[in-house]
Amino acid sequence: MILFRSALFYTGYVVFTIIWGTLSLLAAGFMSYRTRFDFIVRRWTGGVLWWLKVTCGINTRIEGEMPDQPCVVFVKHSSTWETLFVQQLFKPQATLIKRELLNIPFFGWAFRTLRPIAIDRGDPRQSLRELIKQGSNRLANDIWVVLFPEGTRAPLGEERSFQPGGAALARSAKSPVLVVAHNAALFWPAHEFGKNSGTITLRLSPLITTEGKSSRAITAEAEEWLANNMRELETLNREEQQISNVDAIAP
Repeated sequence: MILFRSALFYTGYVVFTIIWGTLSLLAAGFMSYRTRFDFIVRRWTGGVLWWLKVTCGINTRIEGEMPDQPCVVFVKHSSTWETLFVQQLFKPQATLIKRELLNIPFFGWAFRTLRPIAIDRGDPRQSLRELIKQGSNRLANDIWVVLFPEGTRAPLGEERSFQPGGAALARSAKSPVLVVAHNAALFWPAHEFGKNSGTITLRLSPLITTEGKSSRAITAEAEEWLANNMRELETLNREEQQISNVDAIAP
């Protein structure tokens, strides 16, 4: 049943992405940046997440408070789910991505119109300069900057050191840092086809101030918060999550 439901999800996911990506490319030139973000990204990710709930029974619970103003956001990277869901939380946003992702048919072509911060990982120094320059510009224009500071998806239970660029940007732009932890890998494991039903818990940190701190100190504080909270979230029992979800929607 898990494999059948996952296959049904991916079928709808691919078809919807092709249709929406094509439509977005045709319509993007007639929209302002913020309208374009809402139409292309938020509606696409919202549709995919709704289909994920229908086919695979995956829901979401959010803990913590959203900041009032855009800032630099560090997101745990352990699944594909978080790349979709954060688009719903932080709007509009500029995401730090590998430049080659913009060449993915339909998705990448449409994503290119949204002014992401696309870097060449083969040139770390130039990538850092571009991140600070473009990221500061986005923040100055009230656009969230979202990064996956571990660089690549980490297997369940594995802790990885953060790359230094995010903290350098936050320090340079005098922006606080918000850290996002979640246990999506319990339900949508990386590099696995099957998906497990249940409720993903996403937890937002208190804002980490950056003024007067070194990039190393900012990184260490963010890493510590994420590690402590990931240990808690990864041990949550899926059956308890499902019960909590039922209780939350019960009259």
